[in-house]
Amino acid sequence: MVPNLIRHNYNNKQTQPQSQTMNKMEQVKSNPANSTPQTPLTLLEEAATVFGDCPSIIYKDTTYTWSQSHRRCLKLASSLSSLGISRGDVVSIIAPNIPAMYEVHFAVPFTAAILNTINTRLDARTVSVLLQHCQSKLVFVDYLSRSLVLEAISLFPPDAKRPILVLITDSDDQDKGAVDVDSDFCCTYESLVKNGDPGFNWVRPKSEWDPIVLNYTSGTTSAPKGVVHCHRGIYSIVVDTLIDWSVPKQPVYLWTLPMFHANGWCLPWGIAAGGGTNICLRKLDASTIYALIRKHGVTHMCGAPVILNMLSNSPDNKPLQNPVHILTGGAPPPAPVLLRAESMGFIVSHGYGLTETAGILVSCAWKPHWNLLPAAERARLKARQGVKVGASIEVDVVDPVSGVSVKRDGSSMGEIVSRGGSIMLGYLKDPLGTRKCLSEEGWFYTGDVGVMHPDGYLEIKDRSKDVIISGGENLSSVEVESVLYTYPAINEAAVVARPDEYWGETPCAFVCFKTWLTTKPSEKEIIEYCRAKLPHFMVPKTVVFLDELPKTSTGKIQKFVLRQIANSMGKSSTPSRL
Repeated sequence: MVPNLIRHNYNNKQTQPQSQTMNKMEQVKSNPANSTPQTPLTLLEEAATVFGDCPSIIYKDTTYTWSQSHRRCLKLASSLSSLGISRGDVVSIIAPNIPAMYEVHFAVPFTAAILNTINTRLDARTVSVLLQHCQSKLVFVDYLSRSLVLEAISLFPPDAKRPILVLITDSDDQDKGAVDVDSDFCCTYESLVKNGDPGFNWVRPKSEWDPIVLNYTSGTTSAPKGVVHCHRGIYSIVVDTLIDWSVPKQPVYLWTLPMFHANGWCLPWGIAAGGGTNICLRKLDASTIYALIRKHGVTHMCGAPVILNMLSNSPDNKPLQNPVHILTGGAPPPAPVLLRAESMGFIVSHGYGLTETAGILVSCAWKPHWNLLPAAERARLKARQGVKVGASIEVDVVDPVSGVSVKRDGSSMGEIVSRGGSIMLGYLKDPLGTRKCLSEEGWFYTGDVGVMHPDGYLEIKDRSKDVIISGGENLSSVEVESVLYTYPAINEAAVVARPDEYWGETPCAFVCFKTWLTTKPSEKEIIEYCRAKLPHFMVPKTVVFLDELPKTSTGKIQKFVLRQIANSMGKSSTPSRL
């Protein structure tokens, strides 16, 4: 129906003066009915209502339904509130992908507290620094991390306030609250759930800009920073990821991506939105992943490219009975790895994001006519990061000094910048670091170096600190790594700069071989292989063989460790003939 006023004006070809119309428009403003803060926490209640009898979590022999998960989270939030947890407090958890890790993503913010998930592979000193930095009031501790956290607490200054410690046990029985704990812990996780009130009236955010999570960066730079996100930002990235990845109702999601890494790209809330099933697992290996895919009919999973590499090189890498959608990101995936994974039946989607963006910022939106291309060309296109997703208002590649967009020619490099609803509020207690990456012009400077292709698709070339400057030429370590991954004997590869007397810096490759090799190639053979496929200034001058490359728990290669090794080798003194 057309409103009478508009129909009258149209029929009589009369309109009110623009100023009068604007004055009337200004009378229509926001109000309490349309200004309720957006938050992902409402998704759990919806899942309990619509999918109440459907499985929410499966872990070993334990299965919860969405109704049970809703009640458990409310009861846990009730108990936390009884312990004095309230608005603005930080509650930490150090645990793998187990049910407790999933539940706290709702239960902790239900009290208006801020959730802080901690990497399980950090050392005690780093954990201690993080807990003190965020002034954590309570810490959930998985039983396997018990000694780690107790050591971390022992490193607190004598006058520092200690957080409350709650032990997460791993018994499969339902009376987990009966497990005894020592004096270091106030109680067990399950005792809090058991004794809580299922009718707890959870505390809603006063504003959608209220903080909901605090995530520390992964440690690839050796200097983690505390990234603060709000309810609004998390809600926007959750909805956007579900749309961009085309996630249907009731997916079966296997948790191969750590939930402590950027909150599992916000999919703890996303899987609830569709009433899906969360398959939790404590340890990650290829045989376990394949077994769970077959047992539960897994439809979706996420992981860094190292997961794709692990699955494609496993002895269990038989073709899948049914396709499994896998979203990869966190590092540029080599095209050969993508090709091998897709040949087994994985439907690979590629995205790019940072802890500071809460989740996927850019994805390689697939064009139907690309399916007609040869497999190698498809893999090359999919290795690009792609175009902005809906939560990103703008993404660009700019000259980091002038801020001017680089040419869209696929070769002019610049820094990747973005603006949009999922960008962090800032770094905790670090206003200088916040100002450095959030410009006054309204851009988030990522620190990643990329190019923009003529078709508008973005491709990462390197982290700014990983670009190698050899003889005045900027070269991308990622491009060299992509060539190394095509060498049949190489399982993993990473390239960093090594000081050089003649060129300033030259590429130094660190590689590990596939385990089944009986005869391993020499350094010279690998260099000659690269020489045939790369411009000579990009060919590694040094190749170092390792049994395993140093990584974060999320599969990112720690290049700062490799740079330390390369620097310790000293400068190359012989002028290169490359």
